[in-house]
Amino acid sequence: MANTPSPTTRRLLLGLTGGVAAYKATELARLLMQDGIEVQAVMTESACRFVGPATLQALTGKPVFTDLWDARVANNMAHIDLTRNADAILVAPASADFIAKLANGLADDLLSTLCLARDCPLLVAPAMNRQMWEHPATQRNLATLRRDGVTILNPGSGAQACGEIGMGRMLEARELTEAVHTVFQPRLLQGKRVLVTAGPTYEAIDAVRGITNSSSGKMGYAVARAALQAGADVTLISGPVCLQAPAAARLINVVSARDMLAAVKNEVSRTDIFVSVAAVADYRAATASKQKIKKTGGGLTLELTPNPDILEYVATLPKPPFCVGFAAETENLEKNAAIKRRKKKLPLLAANLAQDAIGSDESALTLFDDEGKYSLAKAPKVEQAQRLIQHIAALYEKQKS
Repeated sequence: MANTPSPTTRRLLLGLTGGVAAYKATELARLLMQDGIEVQAVMTESACRFVGPATLQALTGKPVFTDLWDARVANNMAHIDLTRNADAILVAPASADFIAKLANGLADDLLSTLCLARDCPLLVAPAMNRQMWEHPATQRNLATLRRDGVTILNPGSGAQACGEIGMGRMLEARELTEAVHTVFQPRLLQGKRVLVTAGPTYEAIDAVRGITNSSSGKMGYAVARAALQAGADVTLISGPVCLQAPAAARLINVVSARDMLAAVKNEVSRTDIFVSVAAVADYRAATASKQKIKKTGGGLTLELTPNPDILEYVATLPKPPFCVGFAAETENLEKNAAIKRRKKKLPLLAANLAQDAIGSDESALTLFDDEGKYSLAKAPKVEQAQRLIQHIAALYEKQKS
């Protein structure tokens, strides 16, 4: 007997058009199925020249549709039946030709017809040569699709099959999987603008040495992802880390605490919710040498001066956004976190033990707000970030009501 899908099973219609990047769609299908998402593949005739339908059928466990007049659909209306059973459509890869079709409402094959007949979200992952990507016609078509409410998963830059290097390289399978999960999350922060700081800062001592800390940035990046999944427009201001930023977030890279403050000042007037996760260095060298300080036989005295408190700056603005702070403590967690929240007049503060959380993929969190404290048992930071965003959304709505 065939397995009956759970009522909570999400169904994705995965469309493939002609392009070398079609090979990535096979890995994408595998990852989505691994995450419990039901995948139905639809391929254009050109796509079949790059990846065989049998491959997608083997990976998804479903027959692949390629023909508008497929006789397997009893009413000969595959473009209706397939879309009505889908929670979202992702076209990956989407060629320049297919993007032009969508922008102009053309429907001459199964995939373009079902995209036009859909009543679910449509995501498009472009893949093409850099000149095709940069061409004004392509950019006009993409602008049209954005205005029509289509989500464009902008490509990255890199080596292309034609031998050139530049924009137009389709996102990797894991990045596309993340985008699909975002579509399926409750839109608790739909339309809200969220600003997140993440990672450590680096304060120069001389041309080659500096003061920093061991923050990995994992929690901040997880919060940015969770906010995106909740429907927010996210800007991520990040210190130096070795992490891949969420594809849909606007990333601003900074180095020092003063760099981070400047970036926050530029963005905060357009922010509804500010989540300060970054482990900002409390001090910097009073004077940084432009040259390497040479080693001598004696000691070295380093004068330190306080860095600006970014969270305090934002929280004390005349009209501050909803501010969320983080506290990494090594002892007296509750006492120190409560003091920090009161001092900075924060509606919400998340605290954890630094020795357990820094560099780890997991963390326990304790949330402090006006109504008390909430303990979140140790879990992957991705899950903790989702729980935190749910709490933020509830408090934000309560504050605004």
